[in-house]
Amino acid sequence: MNNKEFIAEMSDRMGYSVGDTQRLVNTLIDAMSDAFQEDNAIAIPNFGVFETKKKMERIMVNPSTGQRMLVPPKLVLTFKPNAAWKEKLKGGRA
Repeated sequence: MNNKEFIAEMSDRMGYSVGDTQRLVNTLIDAMSDAFQEDNAIAIPNFGVFETKKKMERIMVNPSTGQRMLVPPKLVLTFKPNAAWKEKLKGGRA
């Protein structure tokens, strides 16, 4: 499902215009981005938790040349689904 299809589906389900729904989704994404920038986790009940984690600095070896390189630390976004969603996905009933 791409963005256009997602917005159309949300618009149909909520009874809002496509433009209003697009603004709602953009506002939600902006709010989530702000929370991630402040290193806050976002828990959505009955769905899961989005959070940022810091990957530590590490040494990487290029397998073709054998050259060692230092990879700087970075933040990565992770998602941990709710236990009920995990079971649905395992059983193929999503």
